[in-house]
Amino acid sequence: MREDGNGDGRGGTGPLAPHGADQEFLALERELTVLLRRARANQGEMAREVHPDLESSAYGLLVRLDELGGQRATELAAYVGVGKATMSRQLRALEELGLVTRQPDPADGRAWLVTLTDEGRGRVGKVREARRARYVSQLAHWDRREVAELARLLHQLNAVMAK
Repeated sequence: MREDGNGDGRGGTGPLAPHGADQEFLALERELTVLLRRARANQGEMAREVHPDLESSAYGLLVRLDELGGQRATELAAYVGVGKATMSRQLRALEELGLVTRQPDPADGRAWLVTLTDEGRGRVGKVREARRARYVSQLAHWDRREVAELARLLHQLNAVMAK
């Protein structure tokens, strides 16, 4: 009996294990799956730390607003990859929680900019600082250049996947 690529000993019943470069892409897929699963769980925790009633998907919106300042709802929807109706619902919920506000866009009086409230900025800042401290602690044994290289590679991956 031969083993497949997973070493489970199921013989020739499934497809043959990929060889060469395919192994690296399978390893990448496996590690990204683990990373994304953990990231989703962490995002939910961070959202609840910002506000107990905050949906985990809204946390990324708050971070985006924290980093870039005022954004149009259409820009946020495109960034997150959702439709206008979904974005409107999420923004209404964030407004009701007192985390964001809408203001007229000075560049176009017909449009609105979504910005963090002082309360939202403070809560998001506190959670982001705790998250950064956690990364510092977890990666303390890493060389700073390795951390920078990981950030660079993830940025590169995100740029490719955004296309």
